[in-house]
Amino acid sequence: MPRNRFAGHSHGLLGHDHKPPLDILAEARQQLARYPAIKLVSARADSVSGAIDDFSVLTGDGESLGARRVILSYGVADQMPDVPGFAESWGTSVVPCPYCDGFEVAGQHWGLVWSGPQSHNQARLFQHWTDKLTVFADGHDIPPDIQADLASRNIPFVDGRIVEIAHRKGHITAVNLDTRRNIAVDVLFAHPRSKPSASLHESLGLATVDTPTGIVLKVDERRQTGMPGIYAAGDLATPFLPSVTQASSQGAMAGIFAQQSMVV
Repeated sequence: MPRNRFAGHSHGLLGHDHKPPLDILAEARQQLARYPAIKLVSARADSVSGAIDDFSVLTGDGESLGARRVILSYGVADQMPDVPGFAESWGTSVVPCPYCDGFEVAGQHWGLVWSGPQSHNQARLFQHWTDKLTVFADGHDIPPDIQADLASRNIPFVDGRIVEIAHRKGHITAVNLDTRRNIAVDVLFAHPRSKPSASLHESLGLATVDTPTGIVLKVDERRQTGMPGIYAAGDLATPFLPSVTQASSQGAMAGIFAQQSMVV
């Protein structure tokens, strides 16, 4: 269940720009299949046991796979708020990343859902793409000095909680508030919290980091977790600015360092 399965196209991955994410994944698996040392298993990993040089992965099909090293890369899942229309528009017109979708909607009317102190920097950053930006407090108390800074930048902020995302087949038409105000925007940037897509790290007792946007695994500079022989890569171990490019880079690093650790 890839995190970006909701997006129609992926941006920022050099050589694959504007391709559907699932097409990129399918092509990657086809390319891996030509290597005799790789075995693709279409099953869920239910548990990991053992220790370095002698791990065992039990699949949902009841198969036990042995391994000297393990790389966890099962990603994270975004936790959709209980707001009608939000999940239905996620990945189409409710999006989290300007580096992924900003070019395609540059110059349009953007909305930003306030999620914490980091939203102040995001509001300033977004002005590199558009001069029409509205900030939705969504129940947060925005400090007076930040309100003043937003006002000096001609960025309006709107009080009230969001109660509905009005849309047409995922394309947003308005943000509806509990104050009975309906604000029309073309795209809405939001940052719901995320959590790991599976719980293998919990049963292994691996350390995690609580970031402003969710939980990720703690790794060292070699992508190794606190348990020797177990590595992590991708959004699962990326505390800031997750992307397909960064996930690919981390996967390569984890693979290289895992292999190097087996050289005696």
